[in-house]
This record gives sequence, structure tokens and C-alpha cells, in this order.
Amino acid sequence: MSAEPPRRVARVTVTAPPTRRRRRTTITSEIDAQTQVGEVYVRSLVRAQLRLALVVCGVLAVTVGLLPVVFVVAPALGDIHLLGVTLQWLVLGAGCYPVLIALAAWYVRRAERNERAFVRLLDTRRDPGGRP
Repeated sequence: MSAEPPRRVARVTVTAPPTRRRRRTTITSEIDAQTQVGEVYVRSLVRAQLRLALVVCGVLAVTVGLLPVVFVVAPALGDIHLLGVTLQWLVLGAGCYPVLIALAAWYVRRAERNERAFVRLLDTRRDPGGRP
């Protein structure tokens, strides 16, 4: 055996400047974090839905809301009888429901279309890896 002392190995510390990978941000993460960018996207969806609701209310006001005015302006319509009921009561009692149902169906289809367009906008802005 040798009487040599064991060799000491010098320790070397390797340092490098910290590397920060730029975190990919997506619209969904912006919305979840409630940042200004996410707020803009959500506000645009809410604005589109509000615009649609106002259009539907306007169409309803013009079609159904003006019927009493028409009956006041044209009182001769009160003299017309169908099935033993005056035309005024028939239109107000039964004729409004098909208009309401048609407007409701149109509103639902348009609102869902707005939401699908919003989801497509979120999907097209995803990062290339397909991760949200």
C-alpha cells in the first residue's frame, strides 16, 4: 500500500445566467386569470349577446307591441268575426304565440351561434402544440 495522501479534487461550480422561457399565454388562460385581454374577449361576447337580445326585443315590440295601436287606428277590424270571436281577440289571444315561439327559436339559434364563434376564436388562438 502506498503512503500517498488521497488527491483532493477541486470542486467547480458551474453557473449560467437564469434562463426564463417565455410562458405561452392563451386566451383561455387570459380569461381565467381575468386579465385585461381576457376581459376584452368576454366583453365582446357579452356585447354580441346583448345586441341580439335588443334586436329580438325590438322586433317583438314592432310586431306584437303595435297591434293594439293598429286596432285603435283601424276600429273596423273589431267588426270582423271569425269562429264567433272578433279578429282583435283572435289575433291578440292566439296569433301572438307563433310570433313569440318563432322569435324565441331564432334567438336561441343566434345566441348559440355567437357562443360557437367565441369558442372557435379560443380554439384558433391555442398554441401549436394543441395544449390549451
